[in-house]
Amino acid sequence: MHTLPDPTASGDSRSDGPRSDGPGSDGLRSDGLRADAPETVLNPAPGNAPLVAMAPGTQMGSRSRLTAKESVFADGVFRSAVTFCAIALVASVGLIVYELIIQSHLSMSKFGFGFLTKQIWDPVGEDFGALPFIFGTLVSALVALILAVPLSIGTALFLTEICPRVIRPVLSMLVELLAAIPSVIYGLWGYFVLVPVLRLHVEPFLAKYMGWTGLFSGRMYGFGMLAAGTILAIMILPIIASITREVIMAVPRQQREAALALGATKWEMLRIAVLRNARPGILGAIILGMGRAFGETMAVTMLIGNRAEISKSLFAPGNTLASVIANEFTEAVGNTYLSALVEMALILFVLTLIVNGLAGLLVWSITRGTPRALA
Repeated sequence: MHTLPDPTASGDSRSDGPRSDGPGSDGLRSDGLRADAPETVLNPAPGNAPLVAMAPGTQMGSRSRLTAKESVFADGVFRSAVTFCAIALVASVGLIVYELIIQSHLSMSKFGFGFLTKQIWDPVGEDFGALPFIFGTLVSALVALILAVPLSIGTALFLTEICPRVIRPVLSMLVELLAAIPSVIYGLWGYFVLVPVLRLHVEPFLAKYMGWTGLFSGRMYGFGMLAAGTILAIMILPIIASITREVIMAVPRQQREAALALGATKWEMLRIAVLRNARPGILGAIILGMGRAFGETMAVTMLIGNRAEISKSLFAPGNTLASVIANEFTEAVGNTYLSALVEMALILFVLTLIVNGLAGLLVWSITRGTPRALA
């Protein structure tokens, strides 16, 4: 800050010589300031008070400090919001597990580990065992994987390696559209279309040529494990195909080019350079699809037959953990009956959590730090 001389002062401070606006030999201008001093802004003062010169950076500095304070505040609000979201997600999962354990405590204390190995399901006598439903869940998911995995991997290879770029987005969208269809629509389609086809054409053919295995024998209802596994295969196909496609795209292009340069054919290049490198990720996609098959409820309930029994034949009706909960939860009378259903929900939750965690770990092991090879 510099104080300028009052222009009304006595003439002693004025020079009688000619006035010069340029700097003198002492580096001072005629107004008493150094020639290299920054430009100043006059701040008008009331009355006869001297005029005060303010540096132009003063107001800008105040504005910058205010902006910095606002940025720090906004950053703190954002950090708190996203932290709350993460904590809320973890807390939700913890509350679900806690509630399932509390509500199933009666069944666990009464049946113990025998609940997992007993085949009896008697609501009247309050004697319950979850083995038929665990068996149905595993068998239906296995049938779905046997049907869906070859189709999913073939679809992913076609979309990434063979399909023309012009129609690739359209086909990818159609495949992913299958995942957006509600399960009840799959159930209705299976009820009116799939079940008659299985009963009239597929099951007689399987019974004739493969009945000796014992897997395709007995009464042909149309409803049963085979119908449930088939509808599950259609539902998990887009999941496995989409993840497999992303994993294949993560394989570096140099792997493909090296195999082709060594004289490999297209199939040999895909088998040696692509599928071998993408194998852990593809396995993760398969397990993730199996986790989806474990928890599917509505479509399976409409097609599986809903009978609590263990049968070797895929033609026989069965039941799964999800379908029995959906069918009987609203009709459960008595604390033991209700607690047994909640314990099966806990079993399904733990099973799905383990499967999805393993699948995520396998997918991460192949895609971490690897840039996409194809657009």
